[in-house]
Amino acid sequence: MSLRRKLLLVALAMLALPWAGWQFVRQMEVLLREGQEQTLIASGKALARSLAAINAELPPPGGALYVHALDIQLQVDGYADDWLELRGYSQHLGPPQNAQKLKMTLAADAAWLYLLIEVRDASRHRADAAAALEQKTDRIELGLERAGAERRYLLASAAPGSFEAQGLGGTGAGLPLALSGEWQEDAAGYRVELRLPLAQQPQRLSLQWFDSAVGAAPVVSLEKLPLLSYSAALAAELAQFAPEATRARLVSGEGWLMAESGELGAGAAPAAEQEPSALARWSYRWLIAPALQGTPGLAGRQPRLDAAELWQALSGVPAASWRAGERQGDVVLVAALPLRLNGETRGALVLEQVNTALPLLTDAALQRLALVSVAALLLAGGVLFVFATWLSVRIRRLRDGAERALAADGRIQGRVPLTDMRDELGDLARSFQQLLDAVGAYTDYLRTLASKLSHELHTPLAIVKSSLDNLEHQPISAEARAYVVRARDGTDRLTHIVRAMSESSRMERAIASAEGEDFDLADVVRGCAEAYRALAAPRRIDCELPAQAVPMHGAPELIAQALDKLFDNARSFTPESGWIRIALDSGPDGISLRVANQGPELPLAMQGRLFDSLVSLREGASRGEAPHLGLGLYVVRLVCERHGGGAAAHNLAGGEGVEFVLRLRGMARESVLRRGG
Repeated sequence: MSLRRKLLLVALAMLALPWAGWQFVRQMEVLLREGQEQTLIASGKALARSLAAINAELPPPGGALYVHALDIQLQVDGYADDWLELRGYSQHLGPPQNAQKLKMTLAADAAWLYLLIEVRDASRHRADAAAALEQKTDRIELGLERAGAERRYLLASAAPGSFEAQGLGGTGAGLPLALSGEWQEDAAGYRVELRLPLAQQPQRLSLQWFDSAVGAAPVVSLEKLPLLSYSAALAAELAQFAPEATRARLVSGEGWLMAESGELGAGAAPAAEQEPSALARWSYRWLIAPALQGTPGLAGRQPRLDAAELWQALSGVPAASWRAGERQGDVVLVAALPLRLNGETRGALVLEQVNTALPLLTDAALQRLALVSVAALLLAGGVLFVFATWLSVRIRRLRDGAERALAADGRIQGRVPLTDMRDELGDLARSFQQLLDAVGAYTDYLRTLASKLSHELHTPLAIVKSSLDNLEHQPISAEARAYVVRARDGTDRLTHIVRAMSESSRMERAIASAEGEDFDLADVVRGCAEAYRALAAPRRIDCELPAQAVPMHGAPELIAQALDKLFDNARSFTPESGWIRIALDSGPDGISLRVANQGPELPLAMQGRLFDSLVSLREGASRGEAPHLGLGLYVVRLVCERHGGGAAAHNLAGGEGVEFVLRLRGMARESVLRRGG
């Protein structure tokens, strides 16, 4: 992975900035919500004090019976089919261990008060209300109280159908003398449905349920439970003091709705230009406030509220919560607080507000955060990209300079760039330069070592040779003369080595000072190949030359000398029955002179070092022949480099032999002024 990509990946750490900003916006939103909660709770407390100050008709403490409002008239038949919508709100009045054994539902329309009593009793003992054994039957005694007057009734029937409830006495002014109703039974128990004129609606109701299977004592006895219902007058008083754009509901101690004012979200919608967008609502709902713990059941209108916030308020502790609104992204603030009067909890107030300010504020904050984050990321990414590009360019420049500074033959041909910089790359460049200077000094030493050794060895070799000449004129034994012969042989070999080293130094200077001329390279190669045939016999020489001339500007004698070296090398490795092939071709990249021979392959480890000085694969020295110093191929490389090319060697396909390739482009032409100077 490139340095620029790595630095761009490092720039991704800037993503912590929008994450931190997002966390800050969420925390800010929590603080705003807490502030709004406190504000709505304070408004609820002020509303509660106002209702107490005007002596509003608050619900009484303790248990009560709730009368539901009806839009249609019910048919009194004892089957309760008309009560389906209200049966979910039936009040369970049975014994504590099984409250569902006795359920009661009250409802009223414009003219009548309806009452439905449901009893679960699998074993029944029925008798008419007027029978003598009425005290041993399953029955219900109902008591009504109105304006201080009270009357009790006996509800019993010997068979399903209509019945007449007999009065059991009492001062019942304003109350009916008898009650007519319907008695129906099924496998689970029986139902009693009756009605009385709304003008005679009682204020309190008492009930005793007797089960013949239990005994003479009543199973359930409820005394003087007040009747509650939705109060339009109380709703009007509530609307006077309720905050704007707020739905206020007053409920009894058991959660029954007594009054309601306002509608959820009515009057709270901001101006069209301030209306939160769909994106703002979505981002607020899912990015800022994903977890809303409010009770969704408070959203609808229902006779009885059942919510954790309400029960906490009825316990005496105000509660606040948030829930999702009906529209996507809306949030609703709910505050519930106890309604106390004279030290008694008389119910609770539930206030609800649709909040559109929070999505607007958080949307604006998120937009600014997004803009700042994107700008910071782009700026940081751009700066890092520019810095990485600049750093990459410097590193490539340092790499290219280091590669160009050291030539293939080990000579130093330039300086490493960036050595004048004062940073870490400058330190690295200076270290490279010191290393190259050391390598260059060592290479120069090795390059001049041959001439130095040849100069230093002339005198001691001459002394040794003259001493051996003088020793031969002295009388010595036959055994000693064998040692003298061996010493002279070693001296001759050393002389040959010194002469070769001197020739190599002179050859380098001659190649460097050679002048170029225009000539036909094909004629030079053709003449050399014809001269080689006699020397190579019995080996076969194949010469592949183009039909047209191959013009070149260079030194023909140097090229002929390099070809001589290659031919001598090929002949030494080619068996007598083998072949040597010389080929010449030209292309867009220059001229290629190839010399291939049949014979052993080159070791892989030596293919890149054959053209270095003092490198040889021949074994002549080990057989007593004149040592071969490997200077021939080194001269070939120098000739190629003088003609703007290079030399290479590789094994032929199929393992037949070796091929040497000389790439030649020609020597640079010197100007007339420089030649004349």
